[in-house]
Amino acid sequence: MTTSDNTEIFYKDWGSGSPVVFSHGWPLNADAWDRQLKAVADAGYRGVAHDRRGHGRSTQTYAGNDMDHYADDLAALLEALDLRDVVLVGHSTGGGEVAHYLGRHGSARVRKAVLLGAVPPLMLQTDDNPEGTPLAAFDGIREGVLRNRSAFYQDLSIPFFGANREGSKVTQGDRDQFWRLGMQAGLAPAYDCVEQFSAVDYTADLEKIDVPVLVAHGDDDQIVPIAASALKTAEIVKDATLKIYEGAPHGLHGDFEEQFTQDLLAFIAD
Repeated sequence: MTTSDNTEIFYKDWGSGSPVVFSHGWPLNADAWDRQLKAVADAGYRGVAHDRRGHGRSTQTYAGNDMDHYADDLAALLEALDLRDVVLVGHSTGGGEVAHYLGRHGSARVRKAVLLGAVPPLMLQTDDNPEGTPLAAFDGIREGVLRNRSAFYQDLSIPFFGANREGSKVTQGDRDQFWRLGMQAGLAPAYDCVEQFSAVDYTADLEKIDVPVLVAHGDDDQIVPIAASALKTAEIVKDATLKIYEGAPHGLHGDFEEQFTQDLLAFIAD
């Protein structure tokens, strides 16, 4: 798909039936959703997942790496495929994309949404958001991306999957996949996206959402701490169901991922 500013957006389109559209986290791409795409397609739905601009197989954009463009790209995809009665699913930064899409474009094409480990309402620590993460942490992410993103992504996979927790069952393959997908993102768009997931306030978007939302989050998320995200989001969204995965990290794997997939299918079918 080519957007109005000539950015090519890669997407996968698996199965048929009622559409479920997935937005991925930073710095990944649509491949991060492969298990869920297959699960919804196997269950009789149409699974669609795109690579955000600058990530994966989409154009490595230098300009336009902001949440307005991300939400508009998602809108363009839904329009290009003429998808209706959609369930939107967003993980991490993708959760911000889903929230901003609904706040910016409305819910005419959407019947439900799922926010998994999502960044809304605001990750950055401020006077009004003391539960947030200090700016220095995000400056460190930017420095890591610029200085040696390959090494940085390898190191980031540790807290992402909770590999630093006693008894962690994350595999080296999971961590390698995180690195592999991250390295497919362009340097400039990966750098720019840090501000979008950290400093954008999605509160107004959440307040506009008028469809049922499943808010799912691990309570041991070291990347997007639950106190500044899911717990607040569930209070702001009018029709929210909060699902907390005890001991789960930001990147769900193994039994944690299987439980989420089952919860996703149940939410879609309800």
